[in-house]
Amino acid sequence: MPVIHLVRHGQATAAAVTTEGYDMLSDLGRRQAEAVGAELARRAPRDPRVVCGTLNRQRDTAELLVKAAGIGGQVRTDPRWNEYDHLALIGRYGTTFPGGPAPADGRGVQALLDHALGEWIGDPGGGWQDFSGGALAALRELAAGLGPGRDAVVVTSGGVLAALCGALLSAPPVGVVALNRVTVNAAVTTVTAGSAGLSLLSFNDHAHLAGDRRALLTHR
Repeated sequence: MPVIHLVRHGQATAAAVTTEGYDMLSDLGRRQAEAVGAELARRAPRDPRVVCGTLNRQRDTAELLVKAAGIGGQVRTDPRWNEYDHLALIGRYGTTFPGGPAPADGRGVQALLDHALGEWIGDPGGGWQDFSGGALAALRELAAGLGPGRDAVVVTSGGVLAALCGALLSAPPVGVVALNRVTVNAAVTTVTAGSAGLSLLSFNDHAHLAGDRRALLTHR
């Protein structure tokens, strides 16, 4: 049965995620990418096909990951694994934040994003179905092309992971928002592809960022 390891990219440079230039790995993000690569080496995926989105933080994470894991072959890119534009989303839906302006700190930014994401999911013409449907189609196509005895590693982002897990769990919009909120940088979500279809085996596994690597644990 093919196993697909979905990896969230490492931490990007702008911690507050409110500025342009967010699409570059920080020094910590590079260490996270190497740590998850070492974790994947331990898991020993079988002849893994490696795919990532086209964003810099995803591609750089993938490059560092495969080197640390000792995985050969070409890293393929697919824009369906790309994250949504969080700044555009906040600008579109975050101006009507309930209760007045959100605090101007990290928690406030997360509250704005949570609100905007929930509004986007509930907007029939907002494009959420295209975003989440594209990610699910990419996952299904990847699984169908693996065949028995081969696994895959995908480097993507938190919003894509939340969309996929929400679809696999039939979660309501509030559940998707909650999944998006807690995704950890360089965490691993595992999906199996069997005769019954795709099954979520684990979500947001970050045990490789515990213990003496606890300082590597970040959410944004």
